[in-house]
Amino acid sequence: MLDSIQRFFQQALTVPSSEESTLTLELAAAVLLCEIVRADYHRDEAELAALRETLKRRYRLSDTAVEELMSLAAQEVEEAVDHHRFVSLLNEHYSEQQRFALVESMWRLAYADGELDPLEEHRIRRLADLLFLSHGDFIRAKLRVQKELNRI
Repeated sequence: MLDSIQRFFQQALTVPSSEESTLTLELAAAVLLCEIVRADYHRDEAELAALRETLKRRYRLSDTAVEELMSLAAQEVEEAVDHHRFVSLLNEHYSEQQRFALVESMWRLAYADGELDPLEEHRIRRLADLLFLSHGDFIRAKLRVQKELNRI
């Protein structure tokens, strides 16, 4: 466990090559998505399944790679004091469109169990701010996901 965490920080603190960048960025995004899953302090299988599917589709990973990424992300979430390392890496390497798509994924995870908890909404708002997205983008992402899920 410590080896995998140490590897992550070594990759995150150096300028990643294109191959290393993918894994590091995947982990940083997975950590933020895990934050949404755990925001309401309720471990829900529907949200975990949605997280698996999101990571698999978004990064074109095998089932084994998704499970490993989720495990590593969950460890990071438990041990992290703040989100600075993860958000900084994403802000540096993701376009505004990619950050917006990540926030949309957060909304999909929040709605995966059939209800939006105020703690999930608050966490998404905080992370959208840290990702330098405007309040308008935060609302636009929410409305797009609600429309997609027939919640409007």
